[in-house]
Amino acid sequence: MHDDPSSTATDFEVIPLPDPQQAMSLAGMREANLKWISRYSGAWVTLRGQDLYLKGTPQQRQQVRQWLELLKPLWQAGQPVTTLDAEQAFRALTDEDALVYRQAQATVLARTRKGELIRPKTPRQQDYVRAIRAHDLCFGIGPAGTGKTYLAAVMAIAALQNREYERLILTRPAVEAGEKLGFLPGDLVEKVDPYLRPLYDALFEFIDPTKLPQLMEQGVIEVAPLAYMRGRTLSNAFIILDEAQNTTPEQMKMVLTRLGFKSRMVVTGDLTQTDLGSHRPSGLATAERILGGVEGIAFCYFDQRDVVRHPLVQRIVEAYERYEARE
Repeated sequence: MHDDPSSTATDFEVIPLPDPQQAMSLAGMREANLKWISRYSGAWVTLRGQDLYLKGTPQQRQQVRQWLELLKPLWQAGQPVTTLDAEQAFRALTDEDALVYRQAQATVLARTRKGELIRPKTPRQQDYVRAIRAHDLCFGIGPAGTGKTYLAAVMAIAALQNREYERLILTRPAVEAGEKLGFLPGDLVEKVDPYLRPLYDALFEFIDPTKLPQLMEQGVIEVAPLAYMRGRTLSNAFIILDEAQNTTPEQMKMVLTRLGFKSRMVVTGDLTQTDLGSHRPSGLATAERILGGVEGIAFCYFDQRDVVRHPLVQRIVEAYERYEARE
C-alpha cells in the first residue's frame, strides 16, 4: 500500500499545500496521519516537500480530499494534527457527519498556555458543550477519556476569565478503588490531594502553576473533596462534580441542593466504574432515574466513539464492553 506509485493520469495527483509548516502539521510525526489515512482510505498518500501525493481510485482520492478539507481548520492554523484528529475527521466522513464535524471545529472553547486551541472533537462533545451553555445543571455520563471533565473544566475556566462567575469550584468524592482515607499518610489535605490531582492537571493547562496558589488562597478557585460542600450555598460559581458515580444518593442530593443563584453545575461520571461496592447504590445512577424528566436539567451520554485519548484506549473500552456484555 505504501510503495511508490506509478504516475498515471487516471489514479495519481498532487495537492500543493500553502507552506511547509502547514504540511508538517497535517502529516504529523513521521507522517503518522498520512499513514493512517492511507490505511483506512485505501489510497497511497505521502508528503514530498509541501506537496501531498495521492494514488488511488477516484473514490479513494475524493475521500482523502474531503478528509483534508475537514482537517483544514487545524493544519491551516499550524495546530498539531494528531492521529485522533485524523480518525475523528475520517469517521465524520464515513458516518456522513461532516457538517457536525465542521461546526465542532469552528467552536473554539479556549486556548491553552502553550497556544493549543481547544475544540469539541466529536458530535456528542459538541452537544455536551451546547447543553452546558444552555442549562444550569448538566450531567455528563460515559467512559473514561471522553472529555466529560476536561471540557467542563475548560468551559469553567473560560467563564471565570470572562468574569461570568466569581468562583470556580472543583470537587469529587474521595473514594477510589476501595481505599480509605484513614489508611493514607499525612494530614487531611495530603490525604485528599491524590484524588483531586486530575482536576489540578486540567487547571495547569490554562493557568500558570505559580499563580494558582494565589487564586486558591483568594477563594477564586477551590479544589476540594465533596465533604467540604455540606452546609454551603454555592452562589455565583461554576461547579464541577467529578467522579460522581462514587457518590452515595445522600451525597448527590446534598451537592445538587447546594446550587445557588447565578451558578452553573456540571456533574460527570462513569456508571461502569463505581468504587462504592456492590451493596451500595450510586448517587449518579439514582439521580439519573429521579431527575431524567426535570425541566432545566440536561443529561449527555458518551460511548467509546467519543474517547479522545490514545486510540488504543478506545479499543480497550470496546473490548471491555464486549466482555461485560457476554458476562
